Amino acid sequence: MNKTLLAIDIGSANITAVIARNNLDYKINILGTGSYKSDGINKGVISNIEVASKSIKEAVLLAKRNTTEQIDSTVVSISGAYTKGIRSSGSVNIPNGLITENEINQVLQMALYNATIIPEYEVVHVIPIFFKIDDAADVENPLNMNGSRLEVSVFVVTAKRTALTNVQSALKIAGITVNNFVLDSYATAISVLDEQQKKFGATVINIGATTTEFICYKGTSVIYNGFIPVGSNHITNDLSVMLHTPPIAAEKIKTEYGSLLKSSEELANKKVRTPRIGDEKNSSEVSLEHVQTIIHARVEEVITLVRNNLKKSGIHESMGTGIVITGGMSKLEGMKELATLVFDNLPVKISNPINIKNGYMSFEDPTMASIVGLLLFSLEPNRNFELDSNKNLIKKVKIEEAPRRIEEPVSTPTAKSEAIKEEKVKTEEYTIKGDHNTTILPTISKDKKGKGMSKFWNVITEWF
Repeated sequence: MNKTLLAIDIGSANITAVIARNNLDYKINILGTGSYKSDGINKGVISNIEVASKSIKEAVLLAKRNTTEQIDSTVVSISGAYTKGIRSSGSVNIPNGLITENEINQVLQMALYNATIIPEYEVVHVIPIFFKIDDAADVENPLNMNGSRLEVSVFVVTAKRTALTNVQSALKIAGITVNNFVLDSYATAISVLDEQQKKFGATVINIGATTTEFICYKGTSVIYNGFIPVGSNHITNDLSVMLHTPPIAAEKIKTEYGSLLKSSEELANKKVRTPRIGDEKNSSEVSLEHVQTIIHARVEEVITLVRNNLKKSGIHESMGTGIVITGGMSKLEGMKELATLVFDNLPVKISNPINIKNGYMSFEDPTMASIVGLLLFSLEPNRNFELDSNKNLIKKVKIEEAPRRIEEPVSTPTAKSEAIKEEKVKTEEYTIKGDHNTTILPTISKDKKGKGMSKFWNVITEWF
């Protein structure tokens, strides 16, 4: 049965709610959208249930304005701030020799049973890394294959029980019952990575307002996830403190003049006027070069923290096709160039999520990556097998058309479209503007620039 879904992304800056369902051809049809400022949420964690509940309720009410559909299920994103990822494995015998969904469910449940889970944590995802049949080579999808024994290696995402309970309580006060939780970075990866990137490996970094979440894919599976409590709002705070200007003025300076690229001739004598904290009737001039140095220092710190985390975990050596950056901070000019230096010349791409056309809001924005991922997680038919937060098997739906296709509505929001377009991941490629004097702000040592790419890397980069 085709069910109506309510997807809620609890972001660090905004809460976004989307009501959607599949049509008879399993194409996603957006029925309503809403967005409201995140209050009562601090660095991905609910700090005030009453206030957070009000923000969630407002976003959902906005989404319900243009639809009378009854909500059948609700999926909610959760922050990586209170999650842990662990590895496990399991195996089962196949008495009849034919592997069905029942055997796949059994082997995933066995891997979950074998996992060492901290008592105060709950399971959110059980994602297969690979299957094996009778000690054969790795198998991506064992359904309908023959064998006597099925094995699986899995990545288990767990979340702190108290944090999940707080989210459920905020939703309950808002009159909403959650059916499934999805890790924010996992949803983001689903919305920005293509099949090649998933297969050969890629790390997705989502830099939001107060948090930075990242997740690593290899062989079409998740192998690692991480979290850093720093985001683009910290740039605003830095500017406010360093320039002695109110946060509102600092935010305006960041959005209007923020850049990670530098042309010494252009910035040498250029200044911006800013109001003073406590004396806002008067203002002072600050060098634009000084402003961009402050911004550059904070962004470099965030990217370096991610790199160091990946190196410490051992994931840094197997990043495959490279780094994909999304989220609000990815809009900064020069992000690609700076990240390339920090990650020792690994390929870096700035990506938007898959653009689900609709008459309500544009998803063609890096801040929409998580909500788009929630929709694809719940409504995309060509998903891999895994266990959800209820420990239920997510099943694949066979669709004859191989490409992922999404319904595009006509001019009125409530009308169904008859025009179908193949979706593509929208990518922003940032280029260095200016003459040969334009450079990246020099806070990274030259030895990080590397000695160039091998021919193999050049081929991978072309794919990427």
